[in-house]
Amino acid sequence: MSKRVKAIFILAVIGCLIALVGCGKDESQDKQDSKGTADSGASQASHKLHIATTFYPMYEFTKQIVKDKAQVDLLIPATVEPHDWDPSPKDIEHIQKSDLLVYNSPEMETWAPNVQKSVSHVEFVQASKGIDLMKSAEEEEGSNLDPHVWLDPVLAEKEVETITQAIVKKDPDNKAFYEKNSEDYLKQLQQLDDLFRTTLADAPKKDIITQHAAFGYLAKEYGLNQVPIAGLEPDQEPSAKRLAELKTFAQKNKINIIYFEEVASPKVAQALADEVGAKAVVLSPLEGLTKKEQEQGLDYIEMMKRNLDALKQSLLK
Repeated sequence: MSKRVKAIFILAVIGCLIALVGCGKDESQDKQDSKGTADSGASQASHKLHIATTFYPMYEFTKQIVKDKAQVDLLIPATVEPHDWDPSPKDIEHIQKSDLLVYNSPEMETWAPNVQKSVSHVEFVQASKGIDLMKSAEEEEGSNLDPHVWLDPVLAEKEVETITQAIVKKDPDNKAFYEKNSEDYLKQLQQLDDLFRTTLADAPKKDIITQHAAFGYLAKEYGLNQVPIAGLEPDQEPSAKRLAELKTFAQKNKINIIYFEEVASPKVAQALADEVGAKAVVLSPLEGLTKKEQEQGLDYIEMMKRNLDALKQSLLK
């Protein structure tokens, strides 16, 4: 199915869902009105904020802010590449029933603008709003703006601040609670930034070869040089010429690590590593974290620390 046909289908489904949800709301409103204004006030007081989030970092940042004061749902499963995901009718219905949808950017969740135009009573929170997105020289088709801002702890702080402001505006009664949680988490992100900065400041090497161009903001923040195999989407196939250039670059700069990702296929990264006698090591773009990993105590900060350990293998040795 082409993207145009898919978009038309999604919009048609949205229209049907809105009609159904609207009818349900009308019936609910009629029943509520019959109970009187006192019951209506009690119902509003007991309402718990319902927030839908797109992929893992958006979920984690939101959850750190609201804790147990709101219901936070994750739309995109950990095993699915967010670049390739489109909302199903069930997902759209889920969004329609939420108070807020927290997403990263139209460059990452390309479906978000169309869905936003079509659903009602849902506030869309673009976490990257106000951040100047970098252009990617590797991208030849589509948007060449890099959406991977969450991989830079400094820019992650800005996303948390933007999400906090939207939540406080939606639920001002719990303003102090949300802002205290946000402040505590921002301190943790600042400590993470300090750890990256001090660890990589005097690194003798600066070049990293990555599976795709996801680490541009992190590289810029800490003075590194990202050399990606593919462009902004991990499933892009590099040309034979590109692979030959990377092989020459790796050999010339004595690169001993080729970084790959958990969700996307590592075949190309592994093949390049084999060609130059290097190891293939995970550098996570943090686009998904399984429930099992979260139960093991892993989260955004711990996974970023693992990324730092992975970078140390190539930059400090």
